Amino acid sequence: MAAPTLQAARLDDVLARMDKAGASFRDVSAKIVRKDHTAIINDTSEETGTIRMQKAGDRNVRMKIDFDEPDVRSVAFADRKAQIYYPKIRTVQVYDLGKYRDLVDQFLLLGFGTSSLELRKNYSVRFIGDEKVAGEHTARLELTPKSNAAREHLSKVELWISDAGYPLQQKFYRPSGDNTLTIYSELKINSNLTEDSLKLRLPSGVKREYPQK
Repeated sequence: MAAPTLQAARLDDVLARMDKAGASFRDVSAKIVRKDHTAIINDTSEETGTIRMQKAGDRNVRMKIDFDEPDVRSVAFADRKAQIYYPKIRTVQVYDLGKYRDLVDQFLLLGFGTSSLELRKNYSVRFIGDEKVAGEHTARLELTPKSNAAREHLSKVELWISDAGYPLQQKFYRPSGDNTLTIYSELKINSNLTEDSLKLRLPSGVKREYPQK
């Protein structure tokens, strides 16, 4: 009985740390490395970039990611819309998030400003163990979605939570067997990001595409 009791105590400790950090969370900017693994061909691609994310209100999230070479592009989420801008071909693709808006907000905020109450409401949460990430101590958590809607897109999520209460890594597992690992570095918390810094910078004459239509 000692091990499960210790795990439960460690989980409570990590969630309390996240609650403390989340209570004052407004925004984050960081460098990222993203590794996408495609199961069917057993291939992993890697790209780097910069992320800026802001929590506006209780659940509303604004976010922009600027990816570097070789596939230069910017991705922005705001309100009920996602946009992907490809500067090399001067094209922006616009997507209506529609009924998935709440899920998108939920996934984006995982570990950043999400309360333990929200986590336990939407996921079965398990403490896996303590690990080092880039030399820093982290607590590794496993989150399994409770709702059928979420499980259509995610089979589970892993978070590596720092002593400051924020994730240094997130790993999203999809039902197909594919997964995406995001590694954060040089985190800046509550640096008062402006709304303008979260918008796409589009030149005049840019082509707009609506792939859902």
